[in-house]
Amino acid sequence: MDLEIALRWLHVLGACVLIGTGIGIAFFMLMAHRTRDPHLIAGTARIVVIADTLFTATAALAQPITGVLLAREVGWPLDTPWIIASIMLYLLIGACWIPVVGIQIRLRDLASTAARDGGALPERYDRLFRVWFILGIPAFSMIVILLWLMLARPDF
Repeated sequence: MDLEIALRWLHVLGACVLIGTGIGIAFFMLMAHRTRDPHLIAGTARIVVIADTLFTATAALAQPITGVLLAREVGWPLDTPWIIASIMLYLLIGACWIPVVGIQIRLRDLASTAARDGGALPERYDRLFRVWFILGIPAFSMIVILLWLMLARPDF
C-alpha cells in the first residue's frame, strides 16, 4: 500500500470514528436522560466518558496529523480555500466538543451522587444537559459540512 492510500484510509477512518462515536454518544446520553433514572444515567455517562476518551479524543488528535500529511503527499497547498475552511470548522467543532466532555463528566458525577443518595437529579443536572445538547447541534452540523468539504473539495 502506498503512502497516499494509507493516509487517505487513516483520515477517512478517523472521520468515521468521530462521526460514529459522536452520534452514538449523543443517542445513548439522550436515551438515558429521558429515563430520569440517576442509576441508568450515571452508568451510561461513565461509559460515554470512557468512549470519548478512547475513541473521540484519539481520532480528534489523529485527524489534523493525517490531514496535513495527506495534503502534502497529494500536493494540496494548506492555504487552499477548502482546506482553510476545513481547518476552521475543525477548530470550531473542537470549541464545542471540549466543553461537552467536561459537561459529560459533571453529568456523570451529579447522576452518581443522586443515585448513591437515592435522590432525584438536581436542577444543575438539567441546566448542564441543556448546554450539552445545544452544543451538539452546531458541532454535528459542522461535522457534516466538514465531511462534504473533504469529499467535494470545492473551488471557492
